[in-house]
Amino acid sequence: MKRLLILQQLLAFSTCVFAAEIAVPGDFPTIQAGIDAAKPGDLVLVAPGRYLEQITLRERVSVSSASPAKPDLEKGKLGLKRAEAVIIDAGGKSPAVLMAADSSLEGVTVTGAGKFDQAEFDKHYATRGENLRDEQGATGVDGAAPAVQIDDVTATVANCIVHDNGNPGIGVSGEGNRSMITGCVVYRNMGGGIGFANGPEGEASDNTCFQNLRAGIGCRKSKPKIARNRCYDNVRAGIGIREGSTPLVLENECYENRRAGIGNRMKDTAPEIRGNKCYRNGMAGIGTRNEAAPLIIENECYENRLAGIGAMANAKPTIVKNKIYGNQAAAIGLDACESGVAVIQENEITASTLVAIGMKAGWTVTVEKNQIKREGGMPPLVMVFEGAKADFSKNTFTGSGVAAIRSQGEIKVNGNVFKCPAPRKGGPPQFAVWALAGSKVDYGDDNQVEGWREALVGP
Repeated sequence: MKRLLILQQLLAFSTCVFAAEIAVPGDFPTIQAGIDAAKPGDLVLVAPGRYLEQITLRERVSVSSASPAKPDLEKGKLGLKRAEAVIIDAGGKSPAVLMAADSSLEGVTVTGAGKFDQAEFDKHYATRGENLRDEQGATGVDGAAPAVQIDDVTATVANCIVHDNGNPGIGVSGEGNRSMITGCVVYRNMGGGIGFANGPEGEASDNTCFQNLRAGIGCRKSKPKIARNRCYDNVRAGIGIREGSTPLVLENECYENRRAGIGNRMKDTAPEIRGNKCYRNGMAGIGTRNEAAPLIIENECYENRLAGIGAMANAKPTIVKNKIYGNQAAAIGLDACESGVAVIQENEITASTLVAIGMKAGWTVTVEKNQIKREGGMPPLVMVFEGAKADFSKNTFTGSGVAAIRSQGEIKVNGNVFKCPAPRKGGPPQFAVWALAGSKVDYGDDNQVEGWREALVGP
């Protein structure tokens, strides 16, 4: 990890050939005065202290608390020790830092851009952000200048601490913006921690984001790479994706957020969510709604308050090769809607309190090649409600509840293996497939049933 941070820091300055190092306050009393005196390629090197100012970078000028030749990576309480010692305090004005093309900000604290409103924060924290307007505290919205603002330019922000600001912490916006946000600690901001909006690509990697009013990291109409971040205790999602965003969300850890670990919503929102850990979140580990169509692959979702993976409102998730277990409600929960479509394929799904998969009205679902199981318990492994359709093929169901599949809807069941290690205590019912009144079942001869009292029971 240490070598990675050094490499990232060197990359942050790779476009610059340092013609000079300008010392603040040695050569100039303020950071802005040092920037104004700098030429492209220069480094403004800032000594420990609290600097009561807003700063505007210039093209290819870097501001840092250490020279790239001596990149001190000693840890402090939250971030780098040297970042905790160099503080840019905007005194209530926003933004605190305005980035320029090919500029970089490295190893400083940014605070005091606008006002952090504790009472407002606490109100939304209590309600899990349900009453937050979509534009409130969002990057790229008029009147919500981030503390560190990167508009229509590509820049680097590395190893910084951004906290207690009245709007988003770090905001990246504009078509073609390929900014890099890395190694930062971003917390207690009255908006998202790190936000991408209105066309940027870029990357947010190896950051820690917590106690922000919106998501720890948010995407609106953008397609960045979001990798290896740690997002926890944010009022909304750990990572929030909406308005047609298509990011790659890779190997992040999202836990104890008030809503989802990773949340997706709105039409044309189609991220690839791969290899993340989402646990102990206040709603789903990964949640999808409002026609979003994510690829959710190779994630681990466990101990979430509701579903491990949940979908609603005509969503279209593809759920492949995930490990889902220990969630307080369904492992995979598909809430009632008009026309949801889901593919659930090759997952390891373990039911805990309720079902492994629950499908309510309005869903059309393909369930293929999954390992679906429970140790003990009475609820069925899978529940298909009236008005839902599902095609089950080549799955292995292992459990001893009332049924492996209990259906009020329309189902096809072909080529599955049903295993019941022991009869359910308390006697029948105990069926591989339990078709309730009004349901429609196409049950193939190629299913294998071991240990269940009946293979198929229905009207």
